[in-house]
Amino acid sequence: MKPMSLKKAMGTADATDPKYVLRLYVTGVTSRSRRAITNINAICSERLQGKYDLEVIDIHQKPALAREEQIIAAPTLIKLLPLPLRRIIGDLSDRERVLFGLDLKPKKQS
Repeated sequence: MKPMSLKKAMGTADATDPKYVLRLYVTGVTSRSRRAITNINAICSERLQGKYDLEVIDIHQKPALAREEQIIAAPTLIKLLPLPLRRIIGDLSDRERVLFGLDLKPKKQS
């Protein structure tokens, strides 16, 4: 999947129907990496239905990108847009945490 530039994504998004720009940093074809990719693809398919751009980056293949983003653990999902920027570390199997991090579900009331 070809990544969309932030300027382009910001130009196509509006307040009622934002375009999500996501980057998932993984380390090769490990089980955690595969699980993270599977989990974020399922969430995007179910909740964002075509309103997202997801770029999967293998930090072994592109270490400079990982340094630029200051990735210290993998898998790490970065939500670039809509703002605010968010980082979610792990295999994304905690669906509630991922949905909350992506602003797709309100935080549960105590």
